[in-house]
Amino acid sequence: MLLGFVILYLVISLGIGMYAATKVHNAKDYIAAGRSLPIYVVMAMVFATWFGAETVLGIPATFLEEDLGGLISDPFGASLCLVLFGLFFARKLYRMNLLTIGDFYRERYGRNVEVITGIAIALSYLGWVSAQVTALGLVFNVLSDGSITQAQGILIGAAVVLMYTLYGGMWSVALTTFFQMIVIVVGLFYIAWLVSDLTGGVAPVIEHAAAYEKFRFWPELNAVAMVAFISGLLTMGFGSIPQQDVFQRANASRNENIAVWGTVLGGVAYFLFAAVPLFLAYSANLIDPALTARWLAEDSQKLLPELVKGHLPLFAQVVFYGALLSVIMSTASGTLLAPSVTLSENVIKDFITRRKHLPERKLLALTRWVVAGFSLCVTLYALWALDQETGIHQMVENAYKVTLVLAFVPLVAGLYWKRANTVGAYLAIGLGLATWLPMEFLLPEGEDPIPPQFAGFLMACAGMVAGSLLGGAAARPGRA
Repeated sequence: MLLGFVILYLVISLGIGMYAATKVHNAKDYIAAGRSLPIYVVMAMVFATWFGAETVLGIPATFLEEDLGGLISDPFGASLCLVLFGLFFARKLYRMNLLTIGDFYRERYGRNVEVITGIAIALSYLGWVSAQVTALGLVFNVLSDGSITQAQGILIGAAVVLMYTLYGGMWSVALTTFFQMIVIVVGLFYIAWLVSDLTGGVAPVIEHAAAYEKFRFWPELNAVAMVAFISGLLTMGFGSIPQQDVFQRANASRNENIAVWGTVLGGVAYFLFAAVPLFLAYSANLIDPALTARWLAEDSQKLLPELVKGHLPLFAQVVFYGALLSVIMSTASGTLLAPSVTLSENVIKDFITRRKHLPERKLLALTRWVVAGFSLCVTLYALWALDQETGIHQMVENAYKVTLVLAFVPLVAGLYWKRANTVGAYLAIGLGLATWLPMEFLLPEGEDPIPPQFAGFLMACAGMVAGSLLGGAAARPGRA
């Protein structure tokens, strides 16, 4: 019966997504929803896109295994990213009237930098989108009592998300996300209310966590620990700023003020509401210690779904899994569309047209083909990560290393430093990549003097400064 309700929910989501497809008449509708969205829809999209599988399943699992300091990248770094983007990037980028974030690099630095950063941005989404379809596979596996394997669930989930994203684009993301945000907030608050009855209130859960030192946040006072802590914050906090999904939500706003405050408020809402899954998962220690011990030993990501399934009534289970599916699908659809748009607009289009104008109808068709192709890559990566036993939280954390090293410094310098030029962008990308890749993949794990992506980020900063000063005046000032 529970699986039947979940299937019904998926059908409703598909219906909303297909209705949204009727609003798509050109590429601008598909990519930016006609730049017509009000603040409550933009805020809902920002919140629901970032409130993904890692927030409900991955972050609580990390908190149970480590402590509050283990969450420095997400939700702390993720919330920092959204607030910073809203306050310092949204207005400037909105005024440029771009279609994608990759268009900025072309306007400011030229075609080659656009292609390099476009590929880097698209690659960074593999981990994030794969984390969502991996979570869908986990949900189907739990709901079917193992009759559907997690790998089979990944295939089913990827197919469902692809169907309504492929046709509706940003309009589909906007309408389904708004519906899904309501389900997420109402559903998880309802589940938290029921769980608090089982624990005797919120205070006993907080007291238990405090007794076991789960609220430790700051690292040890030594250089290695401090650098690792700062790197964890900046990898997500800075690395996820030059991302198409964040830009796309701001860019779909009706005006620049909505672009700013819709993003900021969405980020604040995400940070505050991320505490709810932490409370739910940690409550298992008081409600069923044996269940907690079992799933911490086997797969801590399954603890919360199993707790709800074993201790709450059927209606509450329906609400929880509806909210969980809303969480996953709202993130998956938005993060599937974003890299596909970047690849089609900033990488593939000019190779096909040889820099001639591509009609709107053909750009729309190309983007849809790329959405389908990227979905296949995401599914294969998710199946590979499942075989490697990579956790959902870890998959999301790893996603932003490439954009921190390659895309963040050229974006900031291009917007805020008039002397930034193409030579500086090349040197920033080259030095960052040459530092990060050998440390990431050649040095034995745990023997890096500092986190590889942080070293790459520092070298990218040095490269931008040196290249821009040596290269003379900005060669491509664009409209920044």
